[in-house]
Amino acid sequence: MNDKPSLSNLAAIDAAHHLHPFSDMKQLNAKGTRIIERAEGVFIYDSTGKKYLDAFAGLWCVNVGYGRQSIADAAYRQMQELPYYNAFFGTTTPPATLLAQKIASHAGPKLSRVFFTNSGSEATDTWFRMARVYWKALGKPEKTQVIARKNGYHGSTVAGASLGGMKLMHEQGNLPIEGVHHINQPYWYAEGGDLSPAEFGLKAARELEAKIDELGEDRVAAFVAEPIQGAGGVIVPPDTYWPEIARICKARNILLVVDEVICGFGRLGQWFGHQHYGVEPDLAPIAKGLSSGYLPIGGVLVSDRVADVMINEVGDFFHGFTYSGHPVAAAAALENLRIIEEEGLVERVRDDIGPYFAAAWKSLEDHDVVGQAESVGLMGGLQLAADKATRRRYEKPDDIGSAVRNHCVENGLIMRATGDRMLASPALTISRSEVDEVIDKLRKALDHLRDTAAK
Repeated sequence: MNDKPSLSNLAAIDAAHHLHPFSDMKQLNAKGTRIIERAEGVFIYDSTGKKYLDAFAGLWCVNVGYGRQSIADAAYRQMQELPYYNAFFGTTTPPATLLAQKIASHAGPKLSRVFFTNSGSEATDTWFRMARVYWKALGKPEKTQVIARKNGYHGSTVAGASLGGMKLMHEQGNLPIEGVHHINQPYWYAEGGDLSPAEFGLKAARELEAKIDELGEDRVAAFVAEPIQGAGGVIVPPDTYWPEIARICKARNILLVVDEVICGFGRLGQWFGHQHYGVEPDLAPIAKGLSSGYLPIGGVLVSDRVADVMINEVGDFFHGFTYSGHPVAAAAALENLRIIEEEGLVERVRDDIGPYFAAAWKSLEDHDVVGQAESVGLMGGLQLAADKATRRRYEKPDDIGSAVRNHCVENGLIMRATGDRMLASPALTISRSEVDEVIDKLRKALDHLRDTAAK
């Protein structure tokens, strides 16, 4: 921008014209928007020059870190050659085709096709329709019901918000839509009672079987869940959970949909979260780390089981987007995946920085206000507790989490809070010294909570 507006003018323009996502605009306009101007590595800088360590990688997505010139160059070259063309009417572009091949090469032998979207929310809408079309093509049009989890998150479109188990989202827009049902989440700390984590994992998984029986197996199309719940608080399921879920889906003949929007592309130390847990999904929405957020792009991994029916039995699938497989976004994503491959970032998370982060994160459990610190790869959830011994939580969990998050931001650390859980998902490129900085600043925020709560 050559004629750069002043900070005060930009804030005024934002307040007058920009409606922000997931924001109380009256409150935001009164407080003023934080304007982020530039970024490099794991750091972002606001318009006052203040530096923050972004321990959340934007919104779980900047896996290769900020400032990758080669991604910008790849997008620029593609813009010069072919800035746009669609994937309708029997056409494609080289970047979209090559990107589909590249993704499939890492997804596993039974996930060989990709349907492109522009976001994770659109990917959710896509698989939701595809699952119903799939069963109708097999002569089972009554299999339309989908089971999801309370406190799960699958985007903010009508289908995505319905499938997500967020009560506050359901209250806006008369959701969920017909055909969506929810079972409990595998949140042992808050809901496990006297059961061991292993016992609770089986109990939570078997709620799926009970819900199938309630609805009728011949009516249920699919079950969807995140490998690790992201926006719901980085809820890491007990080890017994996913094998039992996979067993039930197979035994009861319903599609298993694993939402890889957050966990995909290296965050858990595998290319995809389903690989970490050793399960094989029938459908898997992707986004975020696919381009590390440099340009909007998403998609759905489609298993051979589903793809064969869609190709051979369905005919036209009347679904798609103007920008599905956008060539510039695809070119950026290809370069992003090249970086992840050539720099060994998945292996780095699995073997090096992931274990280092896990140990550092776990060390926070010695703090007076921390009940549990759990992580997988570079994804961490920190449970705040009023009483560690009894797992008693604070009376106003949203206020407590927000207070810790705000203290972190004031001291140059970007974290996220979901209720009384603090969440982290830094770039896969974060260094050990930067992990130490995250832990040090977070510990100071926890000290502040302990000292203020005691008054």
